Amino acid sequence: MGRAAPRSASALLLLLLLLRAERPRGAELTFELPDNAKQCFHEEVEQGVKFSLDYQVITGGHYDVDCYVEDPQGNPIYRETKKQYDSFTHRAEVKGVYQFCFSNEFSTFSHKTVYFDFQVGDEPPILPDMGNRVTALTQRFRGAYWKELDDMQPGRTPVTKGRGQRALS
Repeated sequence: MGRAAPRSASALLLLLLLLRAERPRGAELTFELPDNAKQCFHEEVEQGVKFSLDYQVITGGHYDVDCYVEDPQGNPIYRETKKQYDSFTHRAEVKGVYQFCFSNEFSTFSHKTVYFDFQVGDEPPILPDMGNRVTALTQRFRGAYWKELDDMQPGRTPVTKGRGQRALS
């Protein structure tokens, strides 16, 4: 019985340390963007910290918006026009409030529904040392990719053998 208390104290300490561990933070939102309107969002980012913005127009018009991101000094670091969706990742060069805006100012009659996901910080890998690990899925993808490139070489025509198997003639 005397050893149960130190174990539970250790487990509690470990739990508290895990809860305090640095995790990425962010916001995920779906919002209405009226015609002829602009909507901006702001996020404080520390110098050297990575952030990413993913967005997609879900409904409205031709499913397109203008999007831009500015650093704390107002310098544009990303700008795209009439995009249906996109992803942008950047490492903050200066500490401060970064602004990202969605604009539908080019549209005079169709409002849009826009989804975005803004993440700040590096997301830890699911498995330790995952970046250096070859999984069955990545190995299969690489093999299929190189096979496809090999099939496209000049003078090599892929032909079909029995049961959908391919061979080169």
